[in-house]
Amino acid sequence: MVALSTGSLHSYGIARVFGLAARAGFDGIEVLVDHRWDTRQSEYLRELSAGFDLPIVALHNPFSHHVPGWPDDELGRLRSTVSLAQAVGAPVVVAHLPLRLTVLRGYLHVQRVRQFQLLLPSRRRGLYHAFITHGLGSLEQETGIMVAMENMPAERVLGLSINPRWFNSPAELKRFPHVTLDTTHLATWGLDPLAVYVELKEQVSHVHLSNYNGREHRLPPNGFLPLADLLQALARDGYSGAITVECDPDALDAEDEGRCVAALRNALSFCRTYYD
Repeated sequence: MVALSTGSLHSYGIARVFGLAARAGFDGIEVLVDHRWDTRQSEYLRELSAGFDLPIVALHNPFSHHVPGWPDDELGRLRSTVSLAQAVGAPVVVAHLPLRLTVLRGYLHVQRVRQFQLLLPSRRRGLYHAFITHGLGSLEQETGIMVAMENMPAERVLGLSINPRWFNSPAELKRFPHVTLDTTHLATWGLDPLAVYVELKEQVSHVHLSNYNGREHRLPPNGFLPLADLLQALARDGYSGAITVECDPDALDAEDEGRCVAALRNALSFCRTYYD
């Protein structure tokens, strides 16, 4: 099962993303829940899924703390996304690890524009931290929804790689029953996705596939990660979860629909060459 994340084309309307995924030949869709009402309306999502014959294989918990109609707290957002997953028949919810540092980004206008980042201590071991440490199993048992915790990228501050998240290493991720393996995030730490997959094989329940060439979320064929080897290993091991292509819009030439469809077909062809 090779799916497309709607986050790959977050500048498009949700129906348009379903349509492009169907044209390109994907097997399913992962819906990123965001500020757009369409991403959170279960009846509409079911209509799109049926109309385009694309099952919703996963929902991605919102990135933003402020989603209209969704709780502002992390645990509340997770519970709401799990409820939506039940309503649309998605078996997996992708969730982020809790923050231990807050990353503040901004710009300075001194002679020229310069981006800056500040890292501030976050509340230690809050409710979300406690819940994903001790409560995930109960939530999964009660709802029938798998919550797959995603490994997160490094933040670069003054040339240094900073880890703003709890549990964000392969060894620590073993504590979770289900993990989303994000290949480009691993690359920001200089980690080999195949080696990490082998280490976390029992936990990997969902995969976010994209390449890395110094920039994150490139097309699967475009970068230096050994993604073909990873896909072949998943196939050999009988991996039964979804592989979701999750790229940046600029990697898909999103400003031109024809080039975008061609890029999507290129990504899908790569996956099927090495995974089928």
